[in-house]
Amino acid sequence: MSSPPGRPITATPPIERPLSLPADVRAAPRVPPQAPPRVPPRLRWELIVLGALLLFGLIGVPLLVWVAGNRWLGPYTHEQNPHPGPLALLQDYFAGLLHGSAVFWVVALGPAALVLLVRLFIVLVRLSGRHDDHDDEEAPVARDRRVP
Repeated sequence: MSSPPGRPITATPPIERPLSLPADVRAAPRVPPQAPPRVPPRLRWELIVLGALLLFGLIGVPLLVWVAGNRWLGPYTHEQNPHPGPLALLQDYFAGLLHGSAVFWVVALGPAALVLLVRLFIVLVRLSGRHDDHDDEEAPVARDRRVP
């Protein structure tokens, strides 16, 4: 087996001096890098709550359904296995989510939707209480003055 031919030896060109910048460019202040936009604390809190509710809807609610179903309806059966456990239910649940079944999505989004409806109800109750106390009273009626 022969070796590959060697590379010819050549002189490398000399390294040139870098260009010098004009004095006004060298003295220009450096611009600090832009910081990423900050998320307001209220929005951050709302996103954390939404994420927790979605996680609870994806994992907690199906497990609660499994516990309640085992307690009152009997064991959950999965194909030929009469006692598969909660992980088999979660497997079927996520398969239903991936297939787009509306029932599974209602279970997943249920906690977030329920909290949203409760908060909307609270806002509507607070807004309905903000009326003037004199709104319920009738306006005074002008009396008819008769000259005797």
